[in-house]
Amino acid sequence: MKPLKLYEALHALIGERVPLHIWGACGVGKSQIVAQVANDLDYDFLDVRAVQLDPVDLRGLPRIAEDQTEWVPPKFLPTTGKGILFLDELTSAPQMTQAGCYQLVLDRRLGEYVLPDGWVVIAAGNPASERGVHFAMPRPLRNRFVHLDLEPDLDDWCRWAVKAQVRPEIIAFLRFKPEFLHTADATSDANAWPTPRSWEMASQVLCGIARRQKTQFLSGASEFEAQLLDGTVGPAAASELVAFIRLFRQLPSIDEILLNPTMAPLPTEPSAQIAIATALGRAMSDTSVGRAIAYLDRMPTEMRVMAMRDAAARDTAITHTPEFVRFGVECREAIQ
Repeated sequence: MKPLKLYEALHALIGERVPLHIWGACGVGKSQIVAQVANDLDYDFLDVRAVQLDPVDLRGLPRIAEDQTEWVPPKFLPTTGKGILFLDELTSAPQMTQAGCYQLVLDRRLGEYVLPDGWVVIAAGNPASERGVHFAMPRPLRNRFVHLDLEPDLDDWCRWAVKAQVRPEIIAFLRFKPEFLHTADATSDANAWPTPRSWEMASQVLCGIARRQKTQFLSGASEFEAQLLDGTVGPAAASELVAFIRLFRQLPSIDEILLNPTMAPLPTEPSAQIAIATALGRAMSDTSVGRAIAYLDRMPTEMRVMAMRDAAARDTAITHTPEFVRFGVECREAIQ
């Protein structure tokens, strides 16, 4: 299931308090999507790592009250409000700990503790093929969940990345080389490889380097930059990204394009056009959208649509401008 579909599924299941287990390779964004849904719904998001718990931890400790034994539930379990109780890496926990979740998942209680009505249980884990710490999920617990498999998707990731302010070099590169979004070679012993999570990390690495060098732009020629990217997304993806960044820096600046959209240089290479369209989608505002469209009109339709979709997703004020409305009418078939 693609991330956007999982997002819709979460909204549907949370409303009905249906327990859901999300399966997926490491780094595809399982916990991030659940956290985003919690934020959108204004729910609390409680991330509980079952692997850090012993089987008795969930029930709590006994104490004597009025000559009877009662159990004091752990403080981290919610008692009021509404939210998502997220059992991350559930299949990394020993089976006895997983078994401790039976009653919590289906009956919404643990001994004397009762999960508040406003809360829902969502869990996530990696399949055994990922070669991480993995314990088979007991069949009774499997039957207490709805199970969905999450797969990475470039369009969904780019849509999220634009809103999350991921650096345009990263987004443009993955649009040009989509095969690098996620490398699912679980047999490799490499320490770093491309995943949606590691690309977000690569964006943060580039931001850190730029801040350290007191510049917004990177040359892509520094061995230091290459080594950091190599350690983030692996050598194959890093070498391709460094080459792309060098190309990115040779393109006309966005300021130059917006200052003179009809005369600014227009590259012919598809990779360069993707880079400029992505950068324009990141930079244009409701006051500069007309000049951006004047430049985009010199490019193929798919590049124009890509830039305008990015801009609209990032800043909805752009969609209310006459220039955007006119573009939507002219390119309505491509947008649909």
